[in-house]
Amino acid sequence: MPRLKICGITDGDFAVEAERLGADYLGFVLAEGSPRRVSAVQVRAIVSRLAGKARKVGVYTRFPDLNEAKSLGFDVIQLHFKATPEEVGKVREAGFECWDLAGGAEADALLFDSSHGDGETRLRTVACRRILAGKISPENLAQACASGVDIVDVNSSLETEPGVKSLARLRQLFSALPG
Repeated sequence: MPRLKICGITDGDFAVEAERLGADYLGFVLAEGSPRRVSAVQVRAIVSRLAGKARKVGVYTRFPDLNEAKSLGFDVIQLHFKATPEEVGKVREAGFECWDLAGGAEADALLFDSSHGDGETRLRTVACRRILAGKISPENLAQACASGVDIVDVNSSLETEPGVKSLARLRQLFSALPG
């Protein structure tokens, strides 16, 4: 059974419930222009409410300020761009696990995101975990889990509008988990 990442966290109540239900990872998008973007102040407020069961992922579309990422309590840095080996190395040297978009440098995990649209979704046989993202919902979660990936990343299917998550959809997702 793959681990479950809930991404695009913008609300403390939603994050607390996702962690309570058993999310393995909570993703916070710190990318300008995203409807799911959160500020450092928002991340700190949300993270302060968590019990510490879920690992926290900072999602960046440009190379992050790693000192700020540490201050936000992130465990994982997701480089949602095709990072270079040097960038991945800097993230790891700073003490973070590093996830990279497929097609970038080999990291601790590679993200295969059908919604990214760059056509780079070939599975590589490198020694890393594989993350499946893009259009995963309660309705197709069982198929995603059966794909053989290590982490399933769910985001927009849990929203009532971009950036606004639904607790009802979150609960549907967890009730759709196989097994």
